[in-house]
Amino acid sequence: MPGTPLTRFVSDGSIATWRNLKKITRVPDILIFTLIQPIMFVLLFTFVFGSSITVPGENYTSFLMAGIFAQTIVFGSTYSGSAMAQDLKDGIIDRFRTLPMNGSAVLIGRTVGDLVINVLSLVVMMLTGLIVGWRVESSALDFIAGVALLLVFSYAFSWVMAFLGLVVRSPEVINNASFLILFPLTFISNAFVPSENLPGPLRAFAEWNPVSALVQAARELFGNAPAGSAATDAWPLQHPVVYVLLFAVAMLVVFVPLSIRRFATLSR
Repeated sequence: MPGTPLTRFVSDGSIATWRNLKKITRVPDILIFTLIQPIMFVLLFTFVFGSSITVPGENYTSFLMAGIFAQTIVFGSTYSGSAMAQDLKDGIIDRFRTLPMNGSAVLIGRTVGDLVINVLSLVVMMLTGLIVGWRVESSALDFIAGVALLLVFSYAFSWVMAFLGLVVRSPEVINNASFLILFPLTFISNAFVPSENLPGPLRAFAEWNPVSALVQAARELFGNAPAGSAATDAWPLQHPVVYVLLFAVAMLVVFVPLSIRRFATLSR
């Protein structure tokens, strides 16, 4: 194929991304069940648990939605790992190795494909939130910044899961292993209850949990942060946007090279 290495990389990456998106259209169950789960969480916490959870200074639905957004994009990012492991198991990666293509493009296509799924998930979540009473109380620019921050974190986290999928190489194992990571990150956080309501050790974990910072940043940017919600000495919750960006950059710096190296090792 003619062209510079950069143009070939971009071309190969776009083709790999298109392949992953086409797979969703041919197996729509993937997208359907990805979207149904967070909708169920919204309805469950709003109408079942919401009446028993009190958040001073804010309606619980407004407090909840940023947590649901964060949980949705974190859970959605795990598809990179399971799909990569499935491709390895099915031998599709072996077919890619026989083609004159950049091996890194396979990983780019996988993670960008997940980013598209997360965009669709956020749209569905926001529409669901509007139906149950959630409203954006900030400017359009802050709203766009909040959405962008959620997507940046989701893309960086996709590389973590892609690396895990390359290491484990079994869809069944990756699904179980991912929950060991996701449940502490999402539930030991301020996603569903204020972090100050948690006991000592759990509160300390929640305050430095990157998901808590992501939720806090989204609440502030969407205008849904309760008064005094960042009244803590924990640096991440005092500077949530900066902490999330630093954590996302760290994940990319560490796991992009690790994933590419691991993929190259499997290709030998």
